[in-house]
Amino acid sequence: MKKLALTSLLAVFAISGANAANVIDGNPLYMPGQNHFYSVTTLGSHTEQGTPYGLGEEFGYGITDRLAVNLETSMTENRAFDEYSIDGLGFSATFRALDMNGWKVDALAGYGFSGIYEHPKPQGEDAWFDKDETFYTWMAGVRGGFVASNWTVAAKTLFEYTNTRSFNWNGDRGHQGIHELVLGVEGQYVLCDHLSFLANVEYTGVMDKYWRGDKDEKVENAGEWFGELGVNYNIDATKYVGLYINGTLNHWKGDDMDMPGAKKGWGFEDGFGYGVRFGIDF
Repeated sequence: MKKLALTSLLAVFAISGANAANVIDGNPLYMPGQNHFYSVTTLGSHTEQGTPYGLGEEFGYGITDRLAVNLETSMTENRAFDEYSIDGLGFSATFRALDMNGWKVDALAGYGFSGIYEHPKPQGEDAWFDKDETFYTWMAGVRGGFVASNWTVAAKTLFEYTNTRSFNWNGDRGHQGIHELVLGVEGQYVLCDHLSFLANVEYTGVMDKYWRGDKDEKVENAGEWFGELGVNYNIDATKYVGLYINGTLNHWKGDDMDMPGAKKGWGFEDGFGYGVRFGIDF
């Protein structure tokens, strides 16, 4: 089954939502206050992937005003649950290293799984945590930006290491990990206490020359651009509902034109994703 990506794995690790008037409203530099929980639930679909629906949940807790932890998971269903999957599960921590005069800088770290469960399972594969279909990702990075009275701009840089085993740092042939660099810019404009607009652009690039160390699968210069636009309506200071639309430009086969399905250069993915989000701080 073709899986629906609600977010990249480290949307698993990127927290959303806050402003002077609202506690949570989709601001890209939001962090929950000490002893506060937050939840962001996403329901999405795609125009060109049959009739899939994806459900994502991001749940976090503020240990202090500068340190927060969160968990995110997602699942996809298709054809009235004839096909469904548990796509991801991630854990992360955010430490606010700088919070001064509107400037904010965060250190990020996380660990997650993708491709956890699929029904019906492909022949010859395990239903849960299949050794060839489940990937384990470690992440470390930094995020920073400026929060003004009615707008916010934030940028992030993440390094990700993904493998089919959790601790296989220098695996043998077929188990060599993939190293990725993620660069992103997000912005929010607050029209009033109840309405805000958001934009997000993110690049993910493969830093390796070969896929998992296999010299028969060259992935040099492989990558993806992801863009999203959204509008959020704040029900009150601690709750919001939002609508979003997104699209992808990718080059995942890299420069190896001998790989199956390879296309020269970059190309837009057919169709676009869309959905709704609900956020709450409590």
